[in-house]
Amino acid sequence: MRPTLRAGLEATFRYTVPESKTVPRIYEEAADFQLMPKVFATGYLVALAEWACIELVKPHLDWPLEQTLGTRVELSHVAATPPGLTVEVRVRLDSVEGRRLVFTVHAHDGVDTISEGTHERHLIVAERFREKLAAKRARAGMDA
Repeated sequence: MRPTLRAGLEATFRYTVPESKTVPRIYEEAADFQLMPKVFATGYLVALAEWACIELVKPHLDWPLEQTLGTRVELSHVAATPPGLTVEVRVRLDSVEGRRLVFTVHAHDGVDTISEGTHERHLIVAERFREKLAAKRARAGMDA
């Protein structure tokens, strides 16, 4: 973690929603989802917020040796976004407490605010994380 990783960092991330990120595409094996409207899925919205936060902090890490993983998400999803609209996600790093990073997230689709909330990520050392994951797989009787 570089000394430049500090509270107050902000960025704006833009993403044009394709049809592949709509509700019927989130779990294609889930028949009920196939009956739902083709609008930006909440699961993809959460992932987009995570992506925006990663892009904000990545220049301040020894990437890819250091990475961040999402540990808490508290986001609203209050307006439907059809494919073709561009979602603008504004993120701000509110606090850095050791390896814990807390962000404020605001997303707008050019027409409506679609999401507001917070997201928490933790800094990891990628190799150490892979080792812990391999150990867990071994405990579960899975091939590493």
